[in-house]
Amino acid sequence: MKLSLLPLSASILLVSSIGVASAADHGAMSRQSSMSSTASMAKDNLSLTTAQQKLAWRDLSKQAASQPAPSNFSASQGITIPDNIALRPIPKKVASLLPKLRPYQYARLPNEILIVNPTDKKVADVVNRRA
Repeated sequence: MKLSLLPLSASILLVSSIGVASAADHGAMSRQSSMSSTASMAKDNLSLTTAQQKLAWRDLSKQAASQPAPSNFSASQGITIPDNIALRPIPKKVASLLPKLRPYQYARLPNEILIVNPTDKKVADVVNRRA
């Protein structure tokens, strides 16, 4: 009788450990997906440090040619950019150096780079050439 209980006990132990491992894995995956979705959402305001602004200017200004801004446009945080300013995605290299820029797009003007929330086209930050 003891011998027949051994395979049954092993089977129950195996099935329960699979359930626990699956639940733990599911919990880790949902925490990871909620963190990545929060981290990947662009906002209408972004505050880069001076060092981050210098890095952003150095790398983004090489990626795109400067475009003129409309005469009545003054870049500032929170303003919606006009349709005639072309936006570009943040390059992977820059996003790897500055992960907080990953969900944004940018536009290069003569003396500034606009970091833009792509969902509503609002300027999240302005990086000046002097950064």
